[in-house]
Formats: sequence, C-alpha cells, structure tokens
Amino acid sequence: MRREGMWRRLRERREPWDMVVIGGGATGLGVAVDAASRGYDAALFEQSDFGQGTSSRSTKLVHGGVRYLQQGDVSLVMEALRERGRLRDNAPHLVHELPFIVPSYRWRDSWFYGIGLKVYDLLARRYRFGKSTHVSRAGVLESIPTIQRDKLRGGTRYFDGQFDDARLAITLAQTAADHGAVVLNYAPVRGLLKDGLGRTRGVRIEDAETTEILETPAKVVVNATGVFVDSVRRMDDGAVPPMVTPSQGAHVVLDRQFLPGDTALMVPRTDDGRVMFAIPWQGVTVVGTTDTPIDATPLEPRALPEEVDFILDTAGRYLAERPTRRDVRSVFVGVRPLVKAGATGNTAKLSRDHTVTIDDRSGLVTVAGGKWTTYRHMAEDVVDQAAGVAALPTRACVTEDLRLHGALAEALTDRNGNDPLSVYGSDAAALRAMTAEDSSLGEPLHPALPITAAQVRWACEHEMTRRVEDVLSRRTRCLIYDAAAATEAAPAVARVMAECLGHDAAWERDQTESFAALAEGYRCPPAAD
Repeated sequence: MRREGMWRRLRERREPWDMVVIGGGATGLGVAVDAASRGYDAALFEQSDFGQGTSSRSTKLVHGGVRYLQQGDVSLVMEALRERGRLRDNAPHLVHELPFIVPSYRWRDSWFYGIGLKVYDLLARRYRFGKSTHVSRAGVLESIPTIQRDKLRGGTRYFDGQFDDARLAITLAQTAADHGAVVLNYAPVRGLLKDGLGRTRGVRIEDAETTEILETPAKVVVNATGVFVDSVRRMDDGAVPPMVTPSQGAHVVLDRQFLPGDTALMVPRTDDGRVMFAIPWQGVTVVGTTDTPIDATPLEPRALPEEVDFILDTAGRYLAERPTRRDVRSVFVGVRPLVKAGATGNTAKLSRDHTVTIDDRSGLVTVAGGKWTTYRHMAEDVVDQAAGVAALPTRACVTEDLRLHGALAEALTDRNGNDPLSVYGSDAAALRAMTAEDSSLGEPLHPALPITAAQVRWACEHEMTRRVEDVLSRRTRCLIYDAAAATEAAPAVARVMAECLGHDAAWERDQTESFAALAEGYRCPPAAD
C-alpha cells in the first residue's frame, strides 16, 4: 500500500467513483472496506493520518457494553456482542479475549453483578467469549494481587475483547486497498462538487504535502468524519443545524506493576455514574475513561487536570497502591461524536448507537455516533443507503465473514506485549525476513520501547507513513506506552524515515521538534489549583 501509487490512480481516473468517503477513522475505513469488497469503485480521503483522531484513542476494548445493559439498551448490547465475535474471527491477530473481575465489597454485589453478567452471556449466544462465574476472595487476589483487599468479599469474572485500535485502523486501510479501493491520508477535502441541481457529486481534495488540488467526481459522497461531521455538513449547506455533541474521554497509562496479571479490573459505578476499567495492555496498564462535555473538537485534545484527578482517585480506591501523577507514563484523550438527543448536560446518557442521514437536496450521506465494536455493521448500513442514493447495482454485503488484511487461521495476538510483531499477522514474516537479512534492523531504537528500524521501514514502505508521529503514535504505540521515552526515540525514527522517504537533515530536525511538541500534550498535566 503506497501513497504514490494511490495518487497516480486518482489522477488517471476518468470516470466518477461509485462512492467517495470522507474520513479515515473506524467508520470511514469500514465503509471503504464494505464498498470495495462488494465490487463498488471506492475512494477514501483523510485530512491527517488514518485513525489519528478518536479511532486511535479508545479504551482498547471490543465489547458489548456492560453499562449499556445497565441502561436497558438491550438491542445495542446484542448488536455489539455479535460484532465483537465477528471481529475476533476476522482479525484474530488484533483481537483476543480478556477476563475481567468486578470486585465485591458488599455481600449483595456478587449477586447483583452476577445476574447482570449472566444476562450478558445469554445475549451473546454463540458469540460468547467466556462464561461468567462467581470468584472467591482468594480467587480475586490470585487474578489481581494488587487489588484493594480491605473488605473485599469476592467478585464476578466475565469476558470481553481487547484490541489495538490504531493497528486495526491501518489494517482496514490495507484491506480496502486489497479490494481495489483508493485510500489516502493527508488529503483534506477542501470543497464539495455540485451539479446543476445542487446535488453533491464529488469532492475537491488537496495533497497536504504538495498542495496539489484535485477534483474527484463521485456518484455519492459519504461524510464519515466523526466529530467533524458538522463541518462537512456545513460545507454542503451552511445553514444546517449541528447533529453532534462532542464529549471527551481521558485515559491514564501506568506501569504494568499496578496490574501485573492478565486480568482486567472493572469498576461498576464511579462517582459520575459510569463504569471504569483498569486494563493490562501491551506491557502497560490503561485506566479510564471519563465523559466530559466539550465545545471545541480539536484534532489533538488534551486531558483536563480534573479528569486525571478523577481517574487516579477512582483507581486508588480499588488498587492497594494508590497511583499518583508521578506514576503516569502517558495520558491520551479521544473525543466521542455523540448524536444529539435533545437538551442534556450529561453526555454519558447520550446513545452510543449510530445515525445515518441523507440530505434531501444534495444527497450527502452522513454517519455519526457508534463505536469501534460496531464499525462493521455501521458500514454495512451506510453502504446500503449510499448505494441507493447513487442508484448503484444492488450487491450483498460480504464483510460478516471477511478476513482482514494479515489475518491467519490461528490467533497471534500477544496480550503481554512481548512480541511487537504479533499485531502484523501474516505480514510479520516479511518483517522477520528483513531482520534476518540485516540484524541491525531488529535492534530496539530505544531501550524502553518495543520499536525497531525494521518496523519503521515497513511503515514507510507498506503503511503510508509520512511523519514521525505516524510511526510512534499509531503504527507502533510508543507514545501511549511512554511519552517521555517516545520523545527520546524520535530522532532515531526520523533518521530511518528520512532514509526511506528521501528526506534531508532539515526534515529530520523539523519532524523531531514537531513530535516533541506533540508528545508534550501526552504528559501528565499538573494538578488543578
């Protein structure tokens, strides 16, 4: 998958595309995969990098949503549980089962949560990941030895899924390309093309690297830009009212010592009525999340000091060793595109289900809401409706059983993070061949991070990487593992990239400085006054 080849195909195209997708996050990439695998000619354009926004900043869970079950949204839970199972089957190198413990500190807790999680099992049916069971106090301590022991009575074990969100995003881009789609990062849409009747018939895009402008006709345009959907809708109709209420969720990354086993901790009810997770993930502990209404939707949101305080305080009630700011290796934030549902100040109550709208005049198709777990079903819904708008020949969706790029018959995901190549699936063999030919490519670029020159080269040659942050934030997850260490690794990454992409020393310095400024926002903010 090479960017130069994608641009060449775009320039040489003489016919309108069947479908153009704006947005390279989970939803947009899912739409591109669905459309291309049905045999439609599809092109996707992303203003920055694939998955750069919310789609790389999730809690790393593929789940039905225990909290949605508490809220009575049974249909959403059933859909998510089905999709969870399909995603595990279609991307076994990226998705694996993860046991969770819901601790009981009151005698009634095990009874209450045990019944609820049995319902969770029943709703999953054949897509169940594992059977929920009661766990004794000794069993809880064996699974999570670092849990708060005072008044602990036992707990309930259940199973959900875990994944690498940014790697799944690039895998979807590769899958779409495998099926003939054009997918381009750093290609912002600068305008929509209209016919004489005011119908949207394509996009005007810019190559962010060369500033070249290219008009790309299409039979239908899909707006799948997440928290930015209203910006594209206003591009189509300046008077349209907003449909999205943004909410940000912060996560704190701690050392693995806070959760040294392979079992996650679920806090069933926080002070703001949410659930919170502490999760072992690729050698670190991820704790989150929050639900904070915001007005602006920046591409690089920042955690508020009070959000970090809330996460650390809540985690401290359930862990024997209370984490402090000194223990925080990184902080990352995602912004949820929640669909408006009347006047409310509590975004935790807004639905995580998706909404598809079609503009009556222009035919612009917009999708908003949803979550990573249900991306495939969302994409199916969008393509069905977009094909109708464009009067395309009816073709059945094939993604329920479509293996994604790199998938193997056996699961390869290394949940402990000991093998950084496991997330590449079948592509890992090619990376290992690179290091076999030149052993220096297999040496770590930083002593505290699982990244090698071979991974950087692969990212440049096969994954459309253009900037240092693409490598350290999304092709690998070094920025999440440790923001300070990632900053130290940036010069070495820039050096390898410059050699691969033909850049000079000035480019290396600029990229190193740009990444350092970005990484500063992933460091723990000072405490609120």
